[in-house]
Amino acid sequence: MSTKGKDIAEGSSRSSSSATSAIVSDHQQQLQQHQQQQQQHPLSRYESQKRRDWNTFGQYLRNQRPPVALSQCNSNQVLDFLRYLDQFGKTKVHAQGCLFFGQVEPPGPCTCPLKQAWGSLDALIGRLRAAYEENGGLPETNPFASGAIRVYLREIRDSQAKARGIPYKKKKKKRNLIKPNGDSSNLPLQQ
Repeated sequence: MSTKGKDIAEGSSRSSSSATSAIVSDHQQQLQQHQQQQQQHPLSRYESQKRRDWNTFGQYLRNQRPPVALSQCNSNQVLDFLRYLDQFGKTKVHAQGCLFFGQVEPPGPCTCPLKQAWGSLDALIGRLRAAYEENGGLPETNPFASGAIRVYLREIRDSQAKARGIPYKKKKKKRNLIKPNGDSSNLPLQQ
């Protein structure tokens, strides 16, 4: 009688473990199908760049001491990441004390640092913002969409524009206006 109870107990654990392995197997098949679909349809340039940016940011967080989990990431880590990227920049940004500060075309070289261009950072944040939500993050907790990031980008844009002597002017939206010229043929007919 005791062996019968043992068999029943083992049987139930066997059935639960086989159900678990079936779920894992099903999940692996879904992943393989997804990977095959991605291989059949090459990613767009934007999607490829977004994936690279997301992986780079994830690696940056893992390299922090102590490592930071994506779920614990906030706007401070994003700002640190943007500052970290400056060392790989290619845009000359003249410092306040530089002789060439504010000159559109400086006549010679200077020792001012190279930094990431504002437009590059703005595009990067846009891709990371989208990737965060695509990878399960909630829009309400998206660290790439915080006000601190918008303020930082605005300050970078303004300082780089001043340093290069090119004032940044926001583009005005075009509005389609109907010009009154006495011709009523452009007006809709009223019935």
